[in-house]
Amino acid sequence: MYAVKEMFLTLQGEGVNAGARAVFVRFAGCNLWSGRERDRASAICRFCDTDFVGVDGLGGGRFVDAMALVAAVEAHWGQGTERRFVVLTGGEPMLQIDDPIVEALHAAGFRIAVETNGTLAAHPGIDWVCVSPKAGSTVVQTRGDELKLVWPQAGIDIDELESWHFANRLIQPMDNAAGAANTEAAIALVMDRPNWRLSLQTHKLLGLR
Repeated sequence: MYAVKEMFLTLQGEGVNAGARAVFVRFAGCNLWSGRERDRASAICRFCDTDFVGVDGLGGGRFVDAMALVAAVEAHWGQGTERRFVVLTGGEPMLQIDDPIVEALHAAGFRIAVETNGTLAAHPGIDWVCVSPKAGSTVVQTRGDELKLVWPQAGIDIDELESWHFANRLIQPMDNAAGAANTEAAIALVMDRPNWRLSLQTHKLLGLR
């Protein structure tokens, strides 16, 4: 049984794959925050801007097995099998991703990306691993395709992150009341460390999910 908060077809809004057509599968639950406001102050991750509690979102629900989940993903993709792309996100998707999901998605012709906090090892069959580390957590997934750091975060050691093995390193301004200052800080970091790139949440700018 898999618990999914929401599932929808959109364009990837951030990171290296920005602009790509994709089915987003947002799994319910996270190991760094309960998702409830009363627990935010005591959580490891306190700045999350995503609702991942329950299964009541658009396209969400409880799926009895991997085949049922993948059938829903295919229905959202619609006609055509070319360049099928699915993004597994959360919450923390690695709490639920397993062999049957990965195998069924690949059998249906989907390239699989995951957006994870890195505290759980990514499934080896995933095609694109994006890790977004959170200060105060213990990251075990220190290699992958994309390291996406929300900035600023007190307690993050940039030098340590630069020792990890990622093909792409991106800085994304934190989306909160200090958004303008956060963007300036992110730009300053990239100007100082050119092995990083700026990533913006273009789906929010375009009014997409």
